[in-house]
Amino acid sequence: QVQLVESGGGLVQPGGSLTLSCAASGLSSRDYAIGWFRQAPGKEREVVACINSRDGSTLYADSVKGRFTISRDNAKNTINLQMYFLKPEDPAVYDCGVHPRGWGPWIQVAYGYDHWGEGTQVTVTS
Repeated sequence: QVQLVESGGGLVQPGGSLTLSCAASGLSSRDYAIGWFRQAPGKEREVVACINSRDGSTLYADSVKGRFTISRDNAKNTINLQMYFLKPEDPAVYDCGVHPRGWGPWIQVAYGYDHWGEGTQVTVTS
């Protein structure tokens, strides 16, 4: 059974940094995508960053390019999201999901991901 557990959220000042982790277990396929998404109150869930399990290819939302880095730690079975220069528009519940179809344009949409974690809250405030 696939299980995803996010951690690392918290409170940070604008310009600060946080690293989120998504611990994945039960993934039997070698061909899938992991996506970090976020949802702020009153807003739709949006993609933040994705990584391809097969070759490590990455994709970032324009709003986080140059500030966020998604990576995988195969030894720990975690997918990390390093977030730097956090802005007032970054606060949200961040969660990770698994897309079983692998890499393609569909990974930018939450629909199609069939496993999600509980999420972790990121708050940016001075």
